[in-house]
Amino acid sequence: MMAAAGKSKKPVLTRESPLEERAPEIIRRLARAYPDATVALNFSNPLEMLVATILSAQTTDEGVNKVTSTLFEKYRKAEDYLAVPEAELAGELRPTGFFNQKTKSVRGAARRIVEAYGGRVPDTMEDLLTLPGVARKTANIVLGNAYGKVEGVAVDTHVRRVSQRLGFTEHTDPDKIEQDLMRTIPRRRWFPFTYVLIEHGRAVCKAPTPRCEVCPVNDLCPSSRV
Repeated sequence: MMAAAGKSKKPVLTRESPLEERAPEIIRRLARAYPDATVALNFSNPLEMLVATILSAQTTDEGVNKVTSTLFEKYRKAEDYLAVPEAELAGELRPTGFFNQKTKSVRGAARRIVEAYGGRVPDTMEDLLTLPGVARKTANIVLGNAYGKVEGVAVDTHVRRVSQRLGFTEHTDPDKIEQDLMRTIPRRRWFPFTYVLIEHGRAVCKAPTPRCEVCPVNDLCPSSRV
């Protein structure tokens, strides 16, 4: 029998296909590969989410969780981070690396939260960005996980690397990468797909050597080595 008139075959997607054609299939496959992708930092309230995210820079989530397992028992409110000598807090944050800068960021954010927001971590992008040590990545993570609000895509080192390799962006600046991802990824997927990209970056699309041979989208990735 002849094919029904007017029906055309779907084009075969390749790594050379235009992004607007490749992207939906890449998003579908990766989301299916990591159905349980979620934030790996332990937290029980917005302040803990904020502090954990600040501490997560340039270190592993496991390392942060080890530190915060005792830190969050001692520091329950923003005021608590201001009540101890800076050197004491710095000693507690030392295992996360870059601890002097992180101490200043945590205490600066805590001071701003106390003085400007009555001790409550703000729940808008605009207000979060007024906190020392907080850029859009941290603000997106806090909003999405602690308040269920999605304003964009959190761009960490994994998200940056994977999105560049997939051809979702050519930028290196996190804010410009985020804008590209917000145009490419459907809004309803912004929050969950952030963690899909992170999981893929950790498990397969590693730096410096990606495991392209086991990648579920290697046929659609312009950077694939297989």
